Amino acid sequence: MDQAAQTMIDNLAKNSGKSLDQWVAIVQKEDLKKHGEIVKFLKTEHEFTHGFANLVAHKTLKSDAGSASDTDELITKQYKGKEHFLPIFEKLSAEIKALGSDVEFAPKNSYVSIKRKKQFAMLIPATKTRYEIGINLKGHPAEGILEIDTKTNGMCSHKIHLANESEVSNEVMKWIKKAYENAG
Repeated sequence: MDQAAQTMIDNLAKNSGKSLDQWVAIVQKEDLKKHGEIVKFLKTEHEFTHGFANLVAHKTLKSDAGSASDTDELITKQYKGKEHFLPIFEKLSAEIKALGSDVEFAPKNSYVSIKRKKQFAMLIPATKTRYEIGINLKGHPAEGILEIDTKTNGMCSHKIHLANESEVSNEVMKWIKKAYENAG
């Protein structure tokens, strides 16, 4: 488990008086099955911040990288039926890793979070016909291929749609690099 996740778990217990395991048990007792339902329950019924609610939801559903026994398995699962998007993922991964030695890839169930000190991008094989890059550039206007993101619940401020590997352009990498630099 990375240090940031451990710090959040420690702070959850310190701030709420209950351990992560106790919160997971509370959520399981409610029989909530969807990430969004768990987050909403914790925020409305227990006044959680989004970050703590998200942590407990992921741990309850075992949908975070730290709960997976094999992160490669998560990536294989993401691209099942969407194998044609793997070249996009591989090209983006290589170019993003070249930004700096502090880049961390954290696969989840449906996307790969990319972090520095904080998350700056997400690689998302959204559907069989749509590949998205989520980018954190809060306060920046939509420009060129960069669109405002209204669907990831604040996890990203912008998005870029790609259809194939050849669309991983200098402009795409310019936006990702800007987000990387802002996350330092």
